Amino acid sequence: MKICQSCGMPLNEDLFGKNSDGTNNEDYCLYCYEDGRFTVDCTMEEMIDFCVPHMEGMNEEEARKMLNEMLPQLKRWQKA
Repeated sequence: MKICQSCGMPLNEDLFGKNSDGTNNEDYCLYCYEDGRFTVDCTMEEMIDFCVPHMEGMNEEEARKMLNEMLPQLKRWQKA
């Protein structure tokens, strides 16, 4: 299963972000990536804060723990 390389949301074709030429970007979701750029300039910690309330079936502590483990592994947050 593909996941957004910014927020970790599961991806399917309907949720792909768009490149500047209008083609699908299969790395990022439409909420994180539009017209060839990220929709929000934020830190990984700010992304975690934003995502926690949207994590269905988890309490805040579980969601925060999972995101803190997963997001550093994603393409957007890799240290160059």
